Amino acid sequence: MTQQGVRWTADQVLALAPDAPSRKAGSKLGVAGPWSEAGSSGEGMVWGLCKGSGSKPYQTVVDVADAAGPAYKCSCPSRKFPCKHALGLLLLWAGADGSVPDAQTLPDWAEQWAEGRRKRAQTKRETDAAGGAAADPEAARRRAERRAERVTAGASQLEQRLADLLRGGLASAEQAGYGMWEETAARMVDAQAPGLAARVRELGSIPASGPGWPVRLLEECALLHLLDSGWLRRDLLPAGLSATVRSRVGLPSSAEGRPTRDRWLVLAQYDQADSRLTTRRTWLYGTESGHTALLLSYGAAGRAPALSLPVGLALDAELCAYAGDGQLRADLGEQFTAPAPSPVRPKGAGVEEAAARYGDALGRDPWLESWPVTLSRVIPTPDEASGSSWQLADADDDLAQPHPERPASERLALPITPQAASSPGLWRLAALSGGAPVTVFGECGHRGFTPLTAWPEGPGEAVALC
Repeated sequence: MTQQGVRWTADQVLALAPDAPSRKAGSKLGVAGPWSEAGSSGEGMVWGLCKGSGSKPYQTVVDVADAAGPAYKCSCPSRKFPCKHALGLLLLWAGADGSVPDAQTLPDWAEQWAEGRRKRAQTKRETDAAGGAAADPEAARRRAERRAERVTAGASQLEQRLADLLRGGLASAEQAGYGMWEETAARMVDAQAPGLAARVRELGSIPASGPGWPVRLLEECALLHLLDSGWLRRDLLPAGLSATVRSRVGLPSSAEGRPTRDRWLVLAQYDQADSRLTTRRTWLYGTESGHTALLLSYGAAGRAPALSLPVGLALDAELCAYAGDGQLRADLGEQFTAPAPSPVRPKGAGVEEAAARYGDALGRDPWLESWPVTLSRVIPTPDEASGSSWQLADADDDLAQPHPERPASERLALPITPQAASSPGLWRLAALSGGAPVTVFGECGHRGFTPLTAWPEGPGEAVALC
């Protein structure tokens, strides 16, 4: 496999930055001045020495040919991955101005790192193979049964707590404070039902959260009751819905579907972090099958997950799907090529169809927060009705083509979620559009649409918005 001649764009490199300060610092190092002895090999290795504040330059090397995403090594003390030096080196390489020549021989220090990675990968494959052979199916079945019993006990307790809340009135939730919810969530953790615990904690944040909170609390209690009931009656559910309930409760599952090979376009990638874990969500689009899939990877608090795939690149790989109605999650299986640029874009839909797709998905999974959708020919515009929010308006639904069932002055649009509307990505989207239609991939949910990636109407690279 050769990577010679395949270089990324600056946007694809900067999309790998763990945060805004790293993106800014890496951009400053993306010039030839601080670098020496830079080079790249036909196998996808990029390296260089970066002058720092000390007497010795930092040794930086990146493997861009790793099919699971680029791997980095730098002698600087930074704990961020990639560090600013790795980002600067990749930006220098992406410039293709001769600062990082091709077909070079790795220096000893870079070769040692590459060889160590190859050995560790081989050891992991051997260990995984040995572990799989030694697994005891009967012991695993007994553990699953014991956990199911604990979850059932926890779900029964939660049903009683919800019944007590409704019997006493929702006003009692405001008076009791957050402690009641935290105590209930702790019981769900003891019952080994982390999905129930997370939803209980969300309930605790609703009382006194603003106008209309009793309605929101009642809605969330109803969804939680539905999940409880689904678990307690899971044996009566269809197989797909039963798998969805198990997943929402928090039971671990694994990819069991047959591997699907395709050329997968990386649509978007972003992180969600809390005090204990960083979750990376990576959306992929099968350029041949038209299927959308979600990869989840995790890192300890303060550490970025290992999997990193630049937006706009595509890789020839197999994905294994998880069970469940409407389940889009998959595991990355065997990879046949490293990520490389691709001119393919996902098929877009109109605003009405996007909302309908989310509605259909809710019918299969009532606890779904959002659904991936690509909007075609939309224009980001301020929402004049609210005066403070933004929306994505259908460019083809205008005065020239009035809808027969609504006044011609109204244009179909999806509201942008408040969180997305307050992020820098909104201004990148507005600048890309400039009042003209664009194609936008994102997540459509009950709070609105979250734009994640956009493409201009004509030729142009994907622009990451998150």
